[in-house]
Amino acid sequence: MSRYTGASCKKCRKLDCKLFLKGTKCYTNCVVDKLAATIKRGGKVRRAKVSEYGIRLQEKQKARLQSGMSEIPFRNLFDAAAKAEGQTGENFLRKLETRLDNVVRRLGFAVSLKSARQLVLHGFVKVNGKAVNVPSYQLRIGDKVTLDASLAENAGVKQGLTETEKRNQRPSFLEYDAEKMTGKLLRWPDRAEMSYPVNEQLIVEYYSK
Repeated sequence: MSRYTGASCKKCRKLDCKLFLKGTKCYTNCVVDKLAATIKRGGKVRRAKVSEYGIRLQEKQKARLQSGMSEIPFRNLFDAAAKAEGQTGENFLRKLETRLDNVVRRLGFAVSLKSARQLVLHGFVKVNGKAVNVPSYQLRIGDKVTLDASLAENAGVKQGLTETEKRNQRPSFLEYDAEKMTGKLLRWPDRAEMSYPVNEQLIVEYYSK
């Protein structure tokens, strides 16, 4: 699978959307915020005209890049969501939201999805007591996610937990036990609780063509 090795901020600047790819820097030194400030001060920013197809493509790219997925698994996940009962767009975002790497991030064990994925890949995360090193693992209601106790004093983990508490970012569909370093998926997330800043209907329309 190909891996992007360029500057993460270029993705946000190109799509004119905060994708939160670099953790705390996205709150303190974000290129999108700087562009918005420039416009507010009366400055001009050149933007190319986007076609109807381009608008839908950009929306798909926002979700794909934020999830850190390549196109084939991303499309496969969409196809699975389309076969499930309910609204395809919301089903799709729910599947993205409840991937193991994203839940690790939202529990506060990591400052970014990239850091969360590394924790999973290196075997520091358990699901229901068993080590799982697959970032795309789909959690189910009732699953418990536990971080290895050896990382309790890890600087990156402590920073993630501090920032999550500071910004009150831990969603209510996750239960968190600070003493045991454990989280639990209580229920499926509502649309308002999902962390993807996209219009999912445009993604549905993109893949429907």
